[in-house]
Formats: sequence, C-alpha cells, structure tokens
Amino acid sequence: MKNTKQRKVVLDIINNSDKHLDAFGVYKLARISISNISLGTVYRNLGSLENEGAIQVIMVDGVKHYDKIIPHYHFVCKKCLKIIDVFDLEIPRLKEYNGNLVDDYEIVLKGICENCQKEDNYGIKRK
Repeated sequence: MKNTKQRKVVLDIINNSDKHLDAFGVYKLARISISNISLGTVYRNLGSLENEGAIQVIMVDGVKHYDKIIPHYHFVCKKCLKIIDVFDLEIPRLKEYNGNLVDDYEIVLKGICENCQKEDNYGIKRK
C-alpha cells in the first residue's frame, strides 16, 4: 500500500499512544488531524499495517487492539480487559524449538489487575 496522509496519521497515532487503542479509538484521534477521514479508511490502513508487520495486534474479548512494534509482552485483566505493557519479563529469545526455526512469538499474561483486586464482586472499591 502506498504511503498516504491517512496511513501516516494512523501509524503515528499507534506509535505515539501509551494506550492499546481499538479501531474506533484510532478513528476518533485520526479525525483531529483529518476531519473527513472515514472509519473504513482507518480499518483499511490498520489492516494493511498489520499485514506488513508495522503494528502489533492484541486480541482481547474478540476486539483487536493496536500497539507499536517494540519488544515487550502484555498483561490482560480478565475482569476489566485492561491491557498493560510488560517490559521486564525475563524470557530468553528462542531461535529454535524441536528442530523448528522460531522467528517470532507472543506472550500474553492473563489475570486480575491491581485495580480490580481492590474491588469486591459488586465493583465497589475496597481500601
């Protein structure tokens, strides 16, 4: 896909965000720079950036969330579905597994985030 203004805006949004935006989140931010950008254009650009390996996708509860390409893992809260970047997990890089060459892999940690651990079953925060 050729480099268009729309593509650059979508990629910049993902690369400069500390959040793991879904397509609609990217669309809302893209409209700040390009007021007439369509949701379809955002989806097409996200799809091509994903296919080219220019962005990373984290699937949470059937929804794609987008992230920049930097070496890290993710923690996903099973209660609130928050995605947290994990940079300090010490896992050796695999080059080979049982005779198979490994060029990439993902690790997603799942559990209950710190905030949700402080809530009771009714969503009321405890001290």
